[in-house]
Amino acid sequence: MIQNMSFLRNFLLYKCLFALIFWNHINLSVEDELFTSISNNFPEDGSNQKIKSLPLLYTKSYQSKDNFGWVVIQNTTESLSLSEITKDNVKKLVALLSNFRQGSRLQNLTLANVSVDWNALMEIFQTVWHSSIEYFNISSVTQLSDITRYDFNYSGTSMKALTMKKIQITDLYFTQDDLYRIFADMNIADMTIADSEMIHMLCPSSKSPFRYLNFLKNDLTDFLFQNCDNLLHLETLILQKNKFESLLKVSFMTSRMKSLKYLDMSNNLLRHDGAGAQCPWAESLAELDLSSNQLADAVFECLPVNVKKLGLQNNQISSVPRGMVELKSLEELNLASNRLADLPGCGGFTSLQFLNVEMNSILTPSADFFQSCPRVRELQAGHNPFKCSCELQAFVGLERRSGGKLFGWPAAYVCEYPEGLRGTQLKDFHLSQLACNTTLLLVTALLLTLVLVAAVAFLCIYLDVPWYVRMTWQWTQTKRRAWHDLPGDEGPVLQFHAFISYSERDSLWVKNELIPSLEKGEGCVRLCQHERNFIPGKSIVENIINCIEKSYKSIFVLSPNFVQSEWCHYELYFAHHKLFSENSNSLILILLEPIPPYLIPARYHKLKALMAKRTYLEWPKERSKRALFWANLRAAISINLPKVYENRCEETD
Repeated sequence: MIQNMSFLRNFLLYKCLFALIFWNHINLSVEDELFTSISNNFPEDGSNQKIKSLPLLYTKSYQSKDNFGWVVIQNTTESLSLSEITKDNVKKLVALLSNFRQGSRLQNLTLANVSVDWNALMEIFQTVWHSSIEYFNISSVTQLSDITRYDFNYSGTSMKALTMKKIQITDLYFTQDDLYRIFADMNIADMTIADSEMIHMLCPSSKSPFRYLNFLKNDLTDFLFQNCDNLLHLETLILQKNKFESLLKVSFMTSRMKSLKYLDMSNNLLRHDGAGAQCPWAESLAELDLSSNQLADAVFECLPVNVKKLGLQNNQISSVPRGMVELKSLEELNLASNRLADLPGCGGFTSLQFLNVEMNSILTPSADFFQSCPRVRELQAGHNPFKCSCELQAFVGLERRSGGKLFGWPAAYVCEYPEGLRGTQLKDFHLSQLACNTTLLLVTALLLTLVLVAAVAFLCIYLDVPWYVRMTWQWTQTKRRAWHDLPGDEGPVLQFHAFISYSERDSLWVKNELIPSLEKGEGCVRLCQHERNFIPGKSIVENIINCIEKSYKSIFVLSPNFVQSEWCHYELYFAHHKLFSENSNSLILILLEPIPPYLIPARYHKLKALMAKRTYLEWPKERSKRALFWANLRAAISINLPKVYENRCEETD
């Protein structure tokens, strides 16, 4: 009767499971009862294997809590996820996992929220090790204690990858080897121990099959894997977010990893002082991530020579030194978020194809970058504080010439300086060719300067500016000497009625006609003539100035000879200067002979102006008109001199 009841119960279970596959849906309460029933019917002697495998073979998925105390998250033919593993149900878990021997369809096992001691954890590991499970993930292991030596059996496993995250050890004192040796000697291809505050990992005892090791977010230091010869098959090593400090020691760590291709050392405390020591990197290393460290320019002296992809973003690099190690195989270089002031050249990167220099301190990047780096296919240089000036104009032209090699153009390329152009995209920034071409600007400025100088020189020559400057200087010097010689003197005293200015060629008329007619007879006129009144020892210019200042009027005898005389020009200039400085009517012009306009030099523009604006006396050829001429001339110079000089009038020749 009991056997019949057992047969009937198993028959009903099969029928329910096949109905589940057919309808692909079942009520959760039924699943709870089904799983509980099957779990409770696992025989203790290990018989009836077919029944024990039924839940994994035929149940697709469900979520419920059984009477063992854990929550079943997902249960399929290939994957099983369990959580809330405690010391109270760990033996039941081990019993359950013992049913999945090698050859079973279960390949993926995930355990979460595990709270057991060391021996219980090792028992779980040992059970999984000899099962069909290939990928084992365990996370949030808390209160791990009582760590002692455990004789782990590494033989006969299907395991390919182990992932452990958030492992919390509560023991304060234990033998480090008892913990780390278990994992170091695992003969699997991939192992991850992350976010577990792990401070060390031992070198495997023998040649290890490890190809992938991930120790993300731990407390590992420079002592890891030093002088380790048993990681010959390791291809990928991730040591991100640890506490490594010496780049040189990291290179020593890799030197014996003959198959290493990828190394992630980002987010550490790495430095390199460039002391000159050689960095013996693994020759097979093709990809290296050193981002988010404390590396400066000296890092280029300690890099693997065969690296193809290099990440150096978020460091303290200000330039790529010329004496760096030549990286002939480097194809991709990331220097974003550093302190670069310009684009690096490709002297040491002859195969470079991708370069990232975003978020540096580049104001005016070099325009000849693609000439020095002909193999570069993509340049990321956006998000820099570009200074929009003539130097940047050439870089803007790179987008047109490079054929789209600037990544992020145009949105990522914006002017930061000057203030007035902040926010302007580089594609909208333009300056004229003249403003940016120094040679053209210099040539243009030189030509304009030459034209200006030529124009000024022409005007100076045409207007006789040097002569006027020289005369003004002499006038100033003469006045200065006069002020020093006669301190407190209010000014020169008039001694003559008129100063006579004439050409030597007209001297006969002056001596025979002008002087006798004015100095003789009634109403004597005292005249100043250079031949008799110039003071010996003084310069001619000084004598001219003194005579003009001591005379009430200045008589100019105009003729073609007058305009040809240099000294007449001096006398006319100083007399004209007195006319304007004293605001007086002191000039008398006598036209002795008609002067054709073409004979008057350009420097006599003042004479032309005087003859055009002022009335002049013309010497009459008819004798009958000469009496009126002399009367008018006497009337023009009529003035009373001081008595002492009036008494000398009769003495004048």
